Amino acid sequence: MPHNWKSFEKDLRKFLPGTAIVCKRQELLVYDCDGLTIDRRCPPLAVLPESTDQVSNILTCCHNHSIPFVARGSGTGLSGGALVEEDALLVLTSRMKEILDIDLANQRIVVQPGVINSWVTRAVSGQGFYYAPDPSSQVVCSIGGNVAENSGGVHCLKYGVTSNHVLGLEVVLPDGTVTNLGGGLLEHSELDLRGVFIGSEGTLGIATAITLRLLREPENVRVLLADFSTMEAAGFAVSQVTSAGVLPAGMEIMDNFMISAVNDLFGKDEYPPDAAAVLLIELDGQSAEVAAAAETVVDLCTKSGAREIRRAETPIERERLWKGRKSAFAAIGKISPRYYVQDGVVPRSTLPRVLNAIERLGRKYDLPVANVFHAGDGNLHPLILYKNDSPEIQQKVKELGAAILKECLEVGGSITGEHGVGSDKRCYLDWMFSENDLDTMSLVRKSFDPEGLANPGKIFPTPKSCGESVRRQAGFAKYGGKFKSDLEVF
Repeated sequence: MPHNWKSFEKDLRKFLPGTAIVCKRQELLVYDCDGLTIDRRCPPLAVLPESTDQVSNILTCCHNHSIPFVARGSGTGLSGGALVEEDALLVLTSRMKEILDIDLANQRIVVQPGVINSWVTRAVSGQGFYYAPDPSSQVVCSIGGNVAENSGGVHCLKYGVTSNHVLGLEVVLPDGTVTNLGGGLLEHSELDLRGVFIGSEGTLGIATAITLRLLREPENVRVLLADFSTMEAAGFAVSQVTSAGVLPAGMEIMDNFMISAVNDLFGKDEYPPDAAAVLLIELDGQSAEVAAAAETVVDLCTKSGAREIRRAETPIERERLWKGRKSAFAAIGKISPRYYVQDGVVPRSTLPRVLNAIERLGRKYDLPVANVFHAGDGNLHPLILYKNDSPEIQQKVKELGAAILKECLEVGGSITGEHGVGSDKRCYLDWMFSENDLDTMSLVRKSFDPEGLANPGKIFPTPKSCGESVRRQAGFAKYGGKFKSDLEVF
């Protein structure tokens, strides 16, 4: 049955100001894609609430009219999670950008979902605290989106992803009910529904107030940049460092393609242009601990084949070494306005094998692939570059992305580490999980949203979105017909 959008919009205007409702198509086009950009669809209507009460009223109205909804923060997601694929209301949280409370005595801060990631640290850095999760898009991505996708960042090796730093959530459920998940403490006795909500990609409701854990700034920080003549040597250095018991705050690798792109972006050689790979390692903690760890890392990298190792100890020096890594996606964007990024995870020991496979697949599909990744936890970000010059190109790009994810699964990895499943990888979810696994996940989703109004069609594969099951499950042939249900997902 088609939705009565005119009646629905009329009810919304009873409690929302006119400036909070976007209905003109030329204005709605702003929201027809996310950071992935390969798929586009304009929503029929969008709203911009500013408070929990407004979100509650909006979702109550959706429930009364049986109108589905999709939540969207800054739109920087990379799995299509914030796209409106069918007629649904787009709920934008970008105006919900207040810091509600700062409690330094208990090392926590409460923010609305539209608060930008980097604003959290900015609010408390003068008092010796910071917020650890730091996606590369941290200057533009929102905390609400980070919660929805369980975002990571370059420091997730030591400090974990978003779920490790969210103490509590105020959530509006799909029927408009407001509830609280978690108690604002590190430990609590009830079922961890807070953990269930984080990473649910907008399918369980909308978080309207988020209590985050703050950390003390480390006494000392050093960054090392080692360059290698082969990617295998860089990968071997990673395994040597972690095997030695050193736990860096972050370990990142970029290949030569990415190095060239970054150098071109800045107009100078920020990184050695002839290196096959560079390895960035950040160490933090007590001064004596950091000094000892740095010497160990330098020794291990040298023995692994590092040609040169640069050290950065001052904030300016450290920022300069990290600047290229943080600008990697922008650098590729300058070379190719269109690119498609994947998000597979592999055990560290398999990095050389999988990277060789990615290179082989790039040649097979005749598409260039640049690599930048969180080496410490094996979270790969291959960027597939393409020109939108033929009707078949997008399908070809997606097929290459799928082939890369299959390689990740073959070595015991995962199809996503921090970007989420969304619409982009939903057709691959049953490569990892059995039918019983998926049914159980769906039951959890239905317990929050029995009407299926929250972000419909996302995460789970369906015949409508992915083709008939028989055709989709043909992908299991190379796994001996077995489901990969016992993988370490994150």
